Amino acid sequence: QVQLRESGGGLVQAGGSLRLSCAASGRTFSMYTMGWFRQAPGKEREFVAAIAKSGGRTVYADSVKGRFTISRDNAKNTAYLQMNSLKPEDTAVYSCAADFTTSLYTIKVDGRGYDYWGQGTQVTVSS
Repeated sequence: QVQLRESGGGLVQAGGSLRLSCAASGRTFSMYTMGWFRQAPGKEREFVAAIAKSGGRTVYADSVKGRFTISRDNAKNTAYLQMNSLKPEDTAVYSCAADFTTSLYTIKVDGRGYDYWGQGTQVTVSS
């Protein structure tokens, strides 16, 4: 099992930056593809970004491409989401998720394919 805990959310002005962290328990972090998802009030959860367990492949939603960067440090059992040029429409609860996979490069964009989820961290971008 893996337990995930997000941190780094907060209130920021439009154009600002935040860095989210997702700390994982256990010794098998490197066996999981890691994803970030977000859910705004009244909206469905949406895919933001994901990184393969090898770190060698990343996928981004079109809405964040060029502004957000996902990364991971397997030695620290932590995944990150660097968010730059934030917009009010980025306001949401951001959650990290882990997908156990034997593939070095597999990435799923459907949250239903992920095995474990964190509680989420609020990101609010003011205009």
